[in-house]
Amino acid sequence: MTQDSAVHPRVLVVDDDPDIASVLARGLRLKGFEVATEPRAASAADRLRREPFDAAVIDVMIGSESGLDLVAALRAEGHRLPMLMLSALTEIADRTAGLRAGADDYVVKPLDLDELAARLHVQISRAAETRPAGPELDDATRQLRKGAAGLDLTEREFAVLRLLWEHRGGPLPRGEIFDRLWTGDAPGAENVVDVYIGYLRKKLAARPEFGLEIVTIRSRGFQLRETVS
Repeated sequence: MTQDSAVHPRVLVVDDDPDIASVLARGLRLKGFEVATEPRAASAADRLRREPFDAAVIDVMIGSESGLDLVAALRAEGHRLPMLMLSALTEIADRTAGLRAGADDYVVKPLDLDELAARLHVQISRAAETRPAGPELDDATRQLRKGAAGLDLTEREFAVLRLLWEHRGGPLPRGEIFDRLWTGDAPGAENVVDVYIGYLRKKLAARPEFGLEIVTIRSRGFQLRETVS
């Protein structure tokens, strides 16, 4: 978790019923969570792969899709964020199926928001305790560091990585990077951003222990994200 997410954990609610999703989102926001919603398994999987969430609350049935299959697929890819199943099903076999799919907990409808918030906090705290220390940027040495390991960067490489680091929740447009770091340079030279993105990609690919990569989000820009180990 980032320092901000430790104060306002970021949760994705996956439910095809807009009324339930809205109630959950409003209730969890009142409990101090930052909440996003998705009505489909495919779009939820895409966001969980691309964006930094601290936990997900996933309905067992997402329309005609299976929330169990969504959880199982994400676990098979190596995603470790806490996932809580939400369902009106109360049979022990149903709950067991959710846990076997890889869910960390199972909440039965009708649910109590205080209980859901408490369960989320417990799972997020457990995940933080077991998660290895992540990489960090050292402005003094202009390095990317993880434990005793350090990756040396040029001044411009560090500046580009710092911008991407500060916008890890989504893609950063090429033009914005250019305007922020190359102010005063000749217009139309935005391809210099691609050059430095290329330098950073090579350095990060050569040091997989840092667990970071830069991906291109089509028509939207570049995004720094964790690699799946």
